[in-house]
Amino acid sequence: MANYRTKPAATKGMPTGIPYIIGNEAAERFSFYGMKAVLVIFMVEHLLGADGALATMSESRAKFWTHFFVFAVYFTPLLGSLLSDVFWGKYRTIMVLSVVYCLGHFALALNETRVGLMLGLGLIALGAGGIKPCVSAHVGDQFGKSNQFRLTSVFAWFYFSINAGAMIAQSLTPKLLVNVGPWAAFGLPGVLMVLATIMFWLGRNSFVHIPAAGWHHFKKDFVEHGWSIVRRLGLLYFFGVSMFWALFDQTATAWVLQAKHMNRNVFSVELEPGQLLAVNPFLILVFIPLFNYVIYPIAGRFVRITPLRKMGTGLFLAVTSFVVCAMIESRIETGLTPTIWWQVGAYVLLTAAEILVSITALEFAYTQAPNRLKSVVMCLYLVSVAIGNLLPMAVNFFMENPDGSTRLTGVQYYLFFVFAMLAAAVLFVILARKYLPRDFVQDEDDEHPKADMEAEVEMR
Repeated sequence: MANYRTKPAATKGMPTGIPYIIGNEAAERFSFYGMKAVLVIFMVEHLLGADGALATMSESRAKFWTHFFVFAVYFTPLLGSLLSDVFWGKYRTIMVLSVVYCLGHFALALNETRVGLMLGLGLIALGAGGIKPCVSAHVGDQFGKSNQFRLTSVFAWFYFSINAGAMIAQSLTPKLLVNVGPWAAFGLPGVLMVLATIMFWLGRNSFVHIPAAGWHHFKKDFVEHGWSIVRRLGLLYFFGVSMFWALFDQTATAWVLQAKHMNRNVFSVELEPGQLLAVNPFLILVFIPLFNYVIYPIAGRFVRITPLRKMGTGLFLAVTSFVVCAMIESRIETGLTPTIWWQVGAYVLLTAAEILVSITALEFAYTQAPNRLKSVVMCLYLVSVAIGNLLPMAVNFFMENPDGSTRLTGVQYYLFFVFAMLAAAVLFVILARKYLPRDFVQDEDDEHPKADMEAEVEMR
């Protein structure tokens, strides 16, 4: 650790380690979303038994296991954050768990049975989930007071890299699954994860390495600041933001399965159901500059734009995307074959909501976290994703009939989530009005920074 910088440079410029983090994130997100894009289709169409014969799952069971996997991915950050903030520090935690992550991808690629599926998903959940709070907090650690003003744009570009990787992966892996096989559809993401790990290692001398606090300091900081912030911020994220993820993560399950029954011919090209997932990251790449340079400045002339207002608006907007899906499902149930452009419209609404909710919640969690508890508090954002996936997981488990069909029909299924999201959005607004934010950023002068940036700013 003595060979590495342990505090940000006093500069207004961009930290030198940021390009390595952005490159690592783009490749890592390619690996994750490329695998996730084919997961539910693999389960219902390609999964093998121990004898090598097809042994596929029902659609409701495949949705259950996919949401359980996403739940695990976003719950294991609790482990990663403790390893990072108490024992290893962020850099070492990311490097070790990235190797575990790589092994998970190759387990999926080399074994197409339930054994390979469960082993691979388990390792990926541990690796991907473990590094999640560390990577995003590591971004913020590169900044001090002098260049804090760059945080918003860097977190936006961080999110941009996530979706650039996701868009390319979700365009490629569904075709690889159909035309080559599961080994290629899962193997390519594994190769990209190896590249992501190498990219991060190459940036080691450019990074700011904030040392692990140790158990004594961790307990002290958590008692003084952490528990209060976890309690107050947790209410917002668990009862509001989590419901957004209950809707959003169904793009990889319910929306993919819905697309199987739609006319997917686009400009004379027949798309695979999983390829529609690429619409979301493509729109993110368009919407990030649109919101940052057009919508926010124009809206700011009429209302004061704050993080909590952004998130609240996004939650209500998410409701409309599932209204569109319910309309699509009603046409499918009457025997029609709706054009896939209807689902693209739903993606437009949900992606706009994602811009307002997800990017904002990511940055907001970082700024609200005491300096030596960054990874732990970032977990609130990530665990909200895990909690969100519990609801569709429970619905698909308890509503499944013995024959694999479901007691909650298509339209009813989507309307259930419409009203659940609407209730959560109202609750979020009530809680947000009572929340008083406090900002914490890394100090440039002290070896173990204090929260001298704690200014209690009115951000509601």
